[in-house]
Amino acid sequence: MANLTTVITDYIEPDLEWETAQCKEMGVELRSFQLKTAGAEELIRVARDADILVVNMARIDADVIGGLQRCKLIIRHGIGYDNVDLVAATQKGIQVVNIPDYCVQEVAEQAVTLLMACQRKLLLQNQLLIRSVNLGRWDFNDVNPVFRLAGKTIGIVGFGRIGSTVFRMLQGFGTRFIIVDPYIDEARKAEFGIQTVPFAQLLREADAITVHVPLKWSETFHMFDAAQFALMKSTAILVNTSRGGIVNLEALNDALNQGRLAMAGIDVYEQEPPAADHPLVTNPKAICTPHLSWLSEESGIAIRQKIVENIRRFRHGEEQLHPVFPTDSELSGSVEKG
Repeated sequence: MANLTTVITDYIEPDLEWETAQCKEMGVELRSFQLKTAGAEELIRVARDADILVVNMARIDADVIGGLQRCKLIIRHGIGYDNVDLVAATQKGIQVVNIPDYCVQEVAEQAVTLLMACQRKLLLQNQLLIRSVNLGRWDFNDVNPVFRLAGKTIGIVGFGRIGSTVFRMLQGFGTRFIIVDPYIDEARKAEFGIQTVPFAQLLREADAITVHVPLKWSETFHMFDAAQFALMKSTAILVNTSRGGIVNLEALNDALNQGRLAMAGIDVYEQEPPAADHPLVTNPKAICTPHLSWLSEESGIAIRQKIVENIRRFRHGEEQLHPVFPTDSELSGSVEKG
């Protein structure tokens, strides 16, 4: 195979010296840019002749894909791939892959951390300590009510790699679990000893809900909205470490302020970073983190290795490990829309 060109549209690593050296050994030219917020015209300019495109947060929409002349593989730097038009890529014969197995432990740890921090009102406890220190006496009445986790019902929405890891982590807390996932089969249910329930049942019964589903516009966009919050317990906690857009944050902020649920732990946002005046960020009933669930030294190394392995597989004509495809309805819908 002749020399190949790989274009990285944007990246979060401090440098790409290791990737450049690895690609050079394979006979692959690596070009890197920082075009996270670039428009289609600029992305096409740098990637028009790329054989492989590696994308972190840049938007690879139908216009960008239409301008790619040689591309046969798009590698999404991460788990979610909603910033890549999967239908347009598939229709043009471009394979899309993601890296779904590089930060499973980290995201699960962050979800459990947020759940526990909300359950114990950890940030408020710290504020009350500072107030008590300044007063010279304990003053923590504002923290009530606080409930123990034991005996409560944990709802897990999405039981893939991360959701099932959260399930395992929480096994020792003496909680009941209810699961929503229409895609898991009976063998997986038997493996974990679980049964799934309808979404509305989970909303009504769960004391805490943690979300681990991909963002699919036709299925999961704003799956948590005002109507869903109205079904939840007023003492419930919602944690989202999956993708922005799954939870309507404006509706969530209203629900928290109106006492329709107790606390929320949020790591992902529709606009990233969220607007400076977004009310949820300063809502005392929300613990908001800056989309860092994936972060660890180990995961940072792992994803770089996995991306280079994808490039190597393409270079040698080997099958990709984690291809992603649009659903039949998404494909047919795109045809109907013209």
